[in-house]
Amino acid sequence: MSAATTRSRTARTPAPDRLCAEAVDLARAAAEEAAAPGVVGEHVSLVSEGDRVVTHYFECKDPGYRGWRWAVTVARASRAKKVTLDETVLLPGSDALLAPEWVPWSERLRPGDMGPGDLLPTEAEDPRLEPGYTGEDEPPPNSVIAEMSEGIADLVDVEDAELTSRPTDVNRGAIASVAEELGARRARVLSRYGLRMAAERWDEAFGPRTPMAQAAPASCVTCAFLVPMAGSLRQAFGVCANEFAPADGRVVSLAYGCGGHSEAAVMPKPPKPVPHAMDTMRVDEYSLRPADDSGSVPAQPDGPTEDLGHS
Repeated sequence: MSAATTRSRTARTPAPDRLCAEAVDLARAAAEEAAAPGVVGEHVSLVSEGDRVVTHYFECKDPGYRGWRWAVTVARASRAKKVTLDETVLLPGSDALLAPEWVPWSERLRPGDMGPGDLLPTEAEDPRLEPGYTGEDEPPPNSVIAEMSEGIADLVDVEDAELTSRPTDVNRGAIASVAEELGARRARVLSRYGLRMAAERWDEAFGPRTPMAQAAPASCVTCAFLVPMAGSLRQAFGVCANEFAPADGRVVSLAYGCGGHSEAAVMPKPPKPVPHAMDTMRVDEYSLRPADDSGSVPAQPDGPTEDLGHS
């Protein structure tokens, strides 16, 4: 007998045990005990799991578990005539309705999911962050820059000694503000990877490839409503300050644009009214009586007139 034939016979599933296969009523009773009343349906099939071990499958009528089956495994000891219960479980079938695969919360979280009071922890080795101060940029001890730094530190100590009569909060506040600018007060700052990831998100939302930017008359780099950013991102991004623009208060790419561009459609100045043709500043004199030489009224004496009809 060849080795292949031996392996095939060894891996072959044994025939179901007769007594275990006939224990359908025992398996149904176990399934009905584990399930709710009326949930266990018809006997579907049975599978031999090994020597004197058989699993009976029953239909599950629960609407929430469509396509699932109750699996009841029974077994019989060697040379024993009594079949005993092994386990009862609910298993999905080939067309079962399954829940989506579980995903860790860190992968399920999406922008906008956080609410008031929520805390979002960051990993200790988050690739988006890096230490705020590592000492790698410190100059060598004997370099010219190090000597200049020591001289500046000595000068600061002298100034602190001269200003002992003044409130120390002013000086310490100035030092603290400088420290914040240098990043010394933050344990971690954005790494190059973190900056690149942020830039890709901003460019996707408000970048040159968006439909709004494609139809814009001009880009944000020439818009008066653009507030430039600080740092290295200043070369590619800014903040929109136009309340009527779709990106108001958002970080936009300098290549982004919209119809609210400050120079896209400048309103024309109102037309200047034409000066009035009649001069209303000059006083015109009108005579109450017509002139003597006008010919419109016959001349009459100014004295009393005589009655020509009576002598």
